[in-house]
Order: sequence, then C-alpha cells, then structure tokens
Amino acid sequence: MSVRVHVEPALLRWAVERAAWSEETIARRAPHFEGWLDGSTRPTLKQLENFAHATHAPIGLLFLPQPPEESVPIPDMRTLGNRAIVRPSVDLLDTIYSCQSRQEWYRDYASTHGYPRLEFVGSARTSSNPNEVAAKVRQMLRFGIPERASFTSWQEALRRLIDRIESLGVLVMVNGVVGADTHRKLNPEEFRGFALADPVAPLIFINGADTKAAQIFTMVHELCHIWLGESALSDALMASKADNEAELWCNRVAAEVLVPLKVIRDDYRGEPTITELERLARRYRVSTLVVLKRLYDARFLVWDDYQQRYAAERRRVIAAMKSGEGASGGDFYNTHPLRLSRQFARAVITDTLEGGTPFRDAYHLLGTKKHETFQNLAEKIGAA
Repeated sequence: MSVRVHVEPALLRWAVERAAWSEETIARRAPHFEGWLDGSTRPTLKQLENFAHATHAPIGLLFLPQPPEESVPIPDMRTLGNRAIVRPSVDLLDTIYSCQSRQEWYRDYASTHGYPRLEFVGSARTSSNPNEVAAKVRQMLRFGIPERASFTSWQEALRRLIDRIESLGVLVMVNGVVGADTHRKLNPEEFRGFALADPVAPLIFINGADTKAAQIFTMVHELCHIWLGESALSDALMASKADNEAELWCNRVAAEVLVPLKVIRDDYRGEPTITELERLARRYRVSTLVVLKRLYDARFLVWDDYQQRYAAERRRVIAAMKSGEGASGGDFYNTHPLRLSRQFARAVITDTLEGGTPFRDAYHLLGTKKHETFQNLAEKIGAA
C-alpha cells in the first residue's frame, strides 16, 4: 500500500507560484492538486517526489509548517508599478546562484593568475554627471553610432557589444533558459538582467528571452551598475518618473551612451509614428521604447503623451515577442559559449587542461555531462 503524506496547502501553493505555473500547467502536471489543497486526498510519497522535481522545489521544504522566506541574494531594483516585486521565481533564483558560483570560481582563477583590479569598477557615483560617464563608457566600448552603422543585424550588434564588454574584463552571460534546460524559459517580464559587481571578476547576466534590441540596452544598463560598483537585479524599464536612484542613473547613462540627446534632436523627423520609431531604433540599435524615452528627454513629448505612447508601444512589442516564441535556439556549440561567457568558458577549459581544475568540476561549471561535449566546446572557442 502506498504511503500518503500530509503537506500544508500553503506549501503546495508556494511551490507552484515559485515555479510560475499557470492554472493550465497545474491541471496538466499535477491533476490531483485541488484535492491535495482541500484535503480530500493526500499525495503519495512518490507523487510528492515527482511534484517537487517538476516544480524544482527541494522535497524537504514541502514538509515545513509554512513556506520559507526566499529573497533575491542581490539588491533588487525591479518594480511592478510602484511596488517592489516580492517573490522571485525558482528560475530566477537558480540563475543568480549559478552565476554567483561561476563568478566565485573565476575570481579565484583571476587572483591565482595575478589579474589586476579593474579601475572602472566603482569609479562612479550616482552623483556623477551622467553625460560625462556616458562619454567615457562609449569611448571604452568603441560602440558609437558610426560603429553601429556597420553592423548588418541586431544579432551582430549584440555579439560585438558582448565582445567589447568582455574585452574590458567583464564576464557577459546571455541566456533565455535556466542553464541548458529549454523547458525552463526565463521570463523577461520578471527580470531583464543583473550585475554582480566585483573589482576583479565583474559579471553581467542578460535575459536572452528578451528582444535583441532590449538586450543591448539592458547590457549597457548593467554595465553602468558595474561602474557604480554595485550588484543589482534590474528590469531596466524607462516608463516610471520616480524610481530607485541607482536605476534612474543607470538608465540615464545607458540612454546617453546609446542615443545621445544631441544626435537624436538632429535625427528626429517630427512625428513619433511606428515607422519613425523603428527607423531610429535601427539606426541606434536600441528598442523603440528607448527611442520614445529619448524623445521625451529631448522634450519632443510631454509626460502624459509619452506615458500613453510608451504603454501602447510596450503592448505592441510584447505581442510581437510572443508571436515569435518557439523559434529554434540554434546550434548548441554556437549558443552555449554565449550562455557561459566565452571568457569564462575559455578560462575553465584552459585551467582544466593544465590540471588546475578537476574535469568533474569543469563539467559542472560549463553545464556539460560528457567529455565529448567538453572537447567540442574547447575546439569551438579555440581553447583546445
């Protein structure tokens, strides 16, 4: 006879909320869920194990009297309206923990190899002039408007920006799923990116499920957090007038890096139609939402008009994103180095081949299970 166990309803709700399951998902993956909640039936131990595995919840936590308090392990700058987002998903938490683990390894590696402290980390304050900092960032990135004009696609612009940031010594990881699990897609509505500041091993993570245009802005925004020397979890939205001081400053600097006010004042043709927004977005390689914000900053739009246009354009962008869902993630050996950071992957592989890191640890750090995958990845990034 199967052993049935008691689980507090609050713990069951916590598990599905944490996993961001919809009602449809609950009905499909846990058909007895409603009975477990109202007490008309109890899960068997095997059913609970399967439920814990599916929701990525440690099974031991499901036997607690009440849900545990889980907080984001870095400063949370996100807002939903004017309210802080209080409950992070397990996908977000696992992504942050994974990046922290990789950063810790790379910090030790950099220290062992005598890497210097990066002077730009923590070189600015929120009181620093955004235009002056933007000019410095733009110069160091070599990502001005003339350079961007030579890029043939959003993908090329994004890849070049990643390369430029990594050349400064910052690890850049871009991923739209948790690890390599394509069943655990990250939600851009929950977060767009985060920065893990460190004087030797700073790290930026970008939600690859977002649009390429949005990723470019988020990447520069997170780099600005590194300039402040502060870790942060961001949504990088620009519609709010009053927000966290650091987020506002990073938005201002990132916007000036990518869309200088002086330039857009000369470029703008006088009417914020979708055609005009998309023309300017292609020119600067940013999203139409960033273009709208810069038109407001340049005083071509008043606040109420800007807010209405921003909300409408955001709905249009989200609808376009959803219509494109399900597209192939591409070749594993092309996408995985971007998920890991080429700089990080090359360091792990090189150190492993030199005997500094055990192969078992390397497989874990690289998110691989087979030596063949390790070898192919090494060849792909030129570390073999």
